[in-house]
Amino acid sequence: MSDQELSTGEHYGNRISGLDKVGKRKWIYAFQPHGKFYKIRTWITWAYLLLLFGMPFIKVNGNPLFLFNIPDRTFILFGQLFLPQDFMILGVAMLVALVFIIVFTLLFGRVFCGWVCPQTIFLEMVFRKIEFWMEGPAHKQMALAKKKEKPASYYSRKALKHFIFFLLSFIIANTFLAYIIGIDELFKIITGKLSEHIGGLLSILGFNTIFYLVFAYVREIVCTVVCPYGRLQSVLLDKQSVAVAYDYNRGEPRTKKRKDIEQAGDCIDCGMCVNVCPTGIDIRNGLQMECVNCTACIDACNSMMNKVGKPENLITFASEYQLENNSVGRRKLNYRSKLYIVVLGLLMILFTSMMISRTVFDATVLRVPGQLFQEHKDGTVTNLYRVKVVNKSAATLPFALSLKEPGAHIEFVGQSIDSLHTGVHTEATFFIRRQADQLSSRRTELHVQIMSGDKIIQTKKVSFLGSY
Repeated sequence: MSDQELSTGEHYGNRISGLDKVGKRKWIYAFQPHGKFYKIRTWITWAYLLLLFGMPFIKVNGNPLFLFNIPDRTFILFGQLFLPQDFMILGVAMLVALVFIIVFTLLFGRVFCGWVCPQTIFLEMVFRKIEFWMEGPAHKQMALAKKKEKPASYYSRKALKHFIFFLLSFIIANTFLAYIIGIDELFKIITGKLSEHIGGLLSILGFNTIFYLVFAYVREIVCTVVCPYGRLQSVLLDKQSVAVAYDYNRGEPRTKKRKDIEQAGDCIDCGMCVNVCPTGIDIRNGLQMECVNCTACIDACNSMMNKVGKPENLITFASEYQLENNSVGRRKLNYRSKLYIVVLGLLMILFTSMMISRTVFDATVLRVPGQLFQEHKDGTVTNLYRVKVVNKSAATLPFALSLKEPGAHIEFVGQSIDSLHTGVHTEATFFIRRQADQLSSRRTELHVQIMSGDKIIQTKKVSFLGSY
C-alpha cells in the first residue's frame, strides 16, 4: 500500500488527504486505473477535447458559436448574441444553471467533477498520461523520487515533461482566451506587432502561467481547497444522494489473511482503491469532500474482485440510504429533491418564454427634454423625440420607424437610419408631424413601430402634445 493512503484511525477527517501529520503537502503519485469506467472516460475525453478546441472555430452568421467577452459585456450562446440589455434573461439563465447544479448534485453527487470538469479532464486524462509516458508508472516515479542519487535520465525526462506541459498549457490558454475575445481577435494578437497587442500578449502569458502551475504543481489542491463546489457538498448532499461509495455491508470485516476470520468480508485490504485515487483518499472511510467521483477506485476494486473470485461493485455508485438499508441498486427520491426538480422546471419554463419573446432590437423612444410642441403655419404640429436602438441579432438588419396611427408621419433630423449592425448602439432624433385639426385633446397617445423590413419588431407608446 502506498504512502498516500489515509489511515482509518484517530486522525481521519482531521486534515485533507494531501497533507501529512505536520501539515506539509504530500505529493500524490496516483496509479493509472484500468477498467470499464476508465475506458468510458477516455472516449468522453476525446469527444470533450474535440469540442473544446473546435468550437472557437465554428461560426454562425459570421459570429462565433460561443463567446464570453466579459470586458465588453458581450455574450454569444449557440450563435445568439446577448448584450447588457438582456440582463434579465442572463440572470434567469444563471438561476437555471445554479438550480441545475443543486439538482444534479443531489441526485448524482460530484460526478461533474470527475467526468466533465476541465481541471480533472486535463489533469487526469491528458497531463497524467503524459507523465506516465515520460516517467513510467506511479510506483517507479515514487521510488526514483525517494532516491538521493538520481540518474541523469531522471532530470532530462523531468525537463522534457515540463517543456511539454508548458506547450500544452500555451495551447489551452489560447483556447480559453478565444472563448473570451474570439478566434479572429486572438489571431490578430498572435500575428500582429508586439507593440500593438501588449495587453493581449500579457493575457496569454498570464493564462499560460496559471494553467502550467495548476497542472504541473497545484494539481488536486484545486479540487480539495480552491474549488468551492467540493465544500458545497456538505450543504447539497443528503442521504438519498448517489456518490461513489464503499459497500461496508459486503466488505467488512476486511482482512488480508482470510483464513483468520470465518465471517471475513469481501474487502481484502489491498489498498488499490487508495493507490489509484487522484486526491489520495481512502473511499472506505465514507463520503469525503475530496472525492471527485472519477470512478478510478471502482475500476481498481472490480479488477481485484475478479482476481479473488468475488462479485464486482464492492465500491459502486450508491447513496447513504441504500448502504444503511443494504439496498444498493434501488433508488428513492425524497421531497427535497422533488422540490428542487419542480423549481428547476419552472425556471426553465420562464427562461424559455423569455427567449421566445426576446426581440432582435432593443429600443427606447423618449421625448427630447425641454421640448413641448411646435405649431407651424401649414396647420401642422410637431413633437421632437429621440430613439436609442441596438441590434441584438448576429447579422446586420434593415431598420425603419413607422406610426400605427394614420395621418401622422415621421421626419428624421439629419440622416435617417436604414440598417443596424450587430451589437451597435445607434441614436437618432426625429419629429412626429400631425395635422392640428386631428388633435382631440392636449395629450394624445401614439404608437411608434420599430420595423425590420416588413416585420414589426416592437411597438413603443409615446405621448403627442398640442394645443386644443
